[in-house]
Amino acid sequence: MSFASVYPLYIQKAEKKGRTKAEVDMIICWLTGYSQKELNNQLNKEVNFETFITSAPQLNPSRTLIQGVVCGVKVEDIKEPTMREIRYLDKMIDELAKGKVMEKILRK
Repeated sequence: MSFASVYPLYIQKAEKKGRTKAEVDMIICWLTGYSQKELNNQLNKEVNFETFITSAPQLNPSRTLIQGVVCGVKVEDIKEPTMREIRYLDKMIDELAKGKVMEKILRK
């Protein structure tokens, strides 16, 4: 599955709750270390999710502070590394859509 195919769904989920594309991008860049330009390049190349994660310039070390349930599974209990990184992103987008403030979402 390409990251570019899921990206609009993240934006849609956020915008339905009054949040913005810029906030979604901020979360993605915080988590992965991509700059906005690099994120746009990855979207244009339509890389798959695994490549998007494994090619990330610098996964944020604070991402391990992300805890909670996504799709009925505790994020911190996911053993497969790529899936855990994807679920970290899903959890952060869920928090954005639920109205959490960016400082808390970004674990500052």
